[in-house]
Amino acid sequence: MARRRSPARLVIALSVAAALAIFLVYTALAGGTPSLRPSQVASHGGRVSVAGKVVGQPTGTARGPDGLRFTIRDVEGTATLPVVYRGSVPDLFKTGRDVSVEGSLQNGVFVADKLVTKCPSKYTNKTS
Repeated sequence: MARRRSPARLVIALSVAAALAIFLVYTALAGGTPSLRPSQVASHGGRVSVAGKVVGQPTGTARGPDGLRFTIRDVEGTATLPVVYRGSVPDLFKTGRDVSVEGSLQNGVFVADKLVTKCPSKYTNKTS
């Protein structure tokens, strides 16, 4: 004679799995820093992520006491933001490249502790 199991174990296991799934979705959506354009940084306080295009020639070195200094601008080209970054510089970092920096605005300069360069697409159509 087969012994029938209580459905309580199944209900508890499914409840724990559902709670874990809800927690993971919440932390993935709510846990990040806001992503802004250079023109929006002044109106936000605290830690933010800023995306833009590197303009001008970057100065300084990542190993220097002041760090790497460069400027990013909005996609629209209307606003610029000076950035100081202390850390290792990605190989693809150069003028004209789209970047994302994470940090905070201090005395009109964005002090970043994360720098990510966006890779150009290898599959874009070339115009003749």
